[in-house]
Amino acid sequence: MAIVWLIIIGAAAGFLATRIMKLETDIITTVAIGIGGALIGGLILRILLSMMSFAAGFIGAVLGALLLIWLWETYIRR
Repeated sequence: MAIVWLIIIGAAAGFLATRIMKLETDIITTVAIGIGGALIGGLILRILLSMMSFAAGFIGAVLGALLLIWLWETYIRR
């Protein structure tokens, strides 16, 4: 079922992309462009999300450390 879904999404994406770029292609080429674009776009999106995930974790760790330092300075180290 995933392959059928990929073909349907690829066909729609390929159709839209070929119309935006004003490229005249046959159906097979349009679907292939869409599927290739979905694979490339999915890979790029996964890489960006993993990088953002790392950055968000790092920022959260820094904010947590700052909170811990503030608590230490305010309540424990009088």
